[in-house]
Amino acid sequence: MEKPCLVIMAAGMGSRYGGLKQIDPVDPEGHIVMDFSIYDAGEAGFEKVVFIIKKELEDAFRTAIGFRVEQKMEVSYVYQEPTDLPGSFKVPEERTKPWGTAHALLAARHIIRGPFTAINADDYYGKQAFRDMFRFLTENEDDRQYSYAMSGYALINTLTENGSVSRGICRTDANGYLQDITERTRIEKKDGHPSYSPDDGRTWIQVPDETPVSMNMWGFGKSFLHEAGMRFTAFLRQNLPSNPMKCEYYIPTVVDELLKEGKATVKVMKTNDKWYGITYKEDKPAVQAAIARMKAGGLYPGEF
Repeated sequence: MEKPCLVIMAAGMGSRYGGLKQIDPVDPEGHIVMDFSIYDAGEAGFEKVVFIIKKELEDAFRTAIGFRVEQKMEVSYVYQEPTDLPGSFKVPEERTKPWGTAHALLAARHIIRGPFTAINADDYYGKQAFRDMFRFLTENEDDRQYSYAMSGYALINTLTENGSVSRGICRTDANGYLQDITERTRIEKKDGHPSYSPDDGRTWIQVPDETPVSMNMWGFGKSFLHEAGMRFTAFLRQNLPSNPMKCEYYIPTVVDELLKEGKATVKVMKTNDKWYGITYKEDKPAVQAAIARMKAGGLYPGEF
C-alpha cells in the first residue's frame, strides 16, 4: 500500500484578506500557517507534500516555504490552471475565478499514486487531526465502497470575531459516518453562539456549538481523483450555461454524490483542537497570539 501523502491547496488568492495570505508570516521566525501544518503532518508520519499553486507564484512559494520543506520532506508542485478543462470546454471570456477545490485536486491527478490528505493552505488544523487522518489512511483501503475520512471541528471552534464565515455543516449517523453536508455561507457568532442567516442577515438561526463542520481536511484514496474527473464534465454542462463566471466544483459536491449513490463512506473524525485561520486581515493578530501560546507551551520549537 502506498504511504499517504499530504496535499495542500494553495492556489487561491485571499480576496477578502487583501493579499497572498498563504505566505504571510505569523511568527517572528518567519513561519507561515503552512509550516505548522507540515510540521504536524511530519510528526504524524507523512513524508511527502504536494503543493497545488498558481504557476506564476512558484518562485514566491519556493522562497516562502518550499526550500525549507525540501530539507525534511519530498516536495512536488502542481499548477491549478483555469484551462485544465475536459473535452472542448473553454474558459468563459472575462472569467478570472478558479474552478474550486475539487478541480484543484485534479491538478495533482498525475502524481498522486495512493491515499492522501487534502488541506487548505491558510488553515491551522492542530496535531490530533493529522494523527487521526494518517492512521485512518494507513488502516483503510477502498473496497466495494470507497473508504474516505473527514476531520470534523466543533463549529464554535471555527469562528472569527471579525466577520462571517462559510462552513459545511455536517450531519452524521450514530456511528460517526457522514450523511450529508449543507453549505452555510453566512455564519457569525450571535450572543456567544454560532448562527447562520439564510436571507442576507435579515433573520438568524442558531446552531449548536458542537455541531461538526468541515474545514476542508479530507482523507481520500486515489479513487476520489478518478471520480472527480469523471463527474467534472457533467458539472460543467449543468452549471456553465447558468453561472459561467462564478460556478465552482467543490470537494463536498463530489462527496455528496458518492454518498447518495452508496459508492463511498466518510468517517467523520471529531477533533477537539481549535481551528485558526486568516479569513480577514483582522484575524492575523489572533493567529499570531495563538501560535505564540502554543510555542510557549512546548507544542512547537522556535525554529523548525
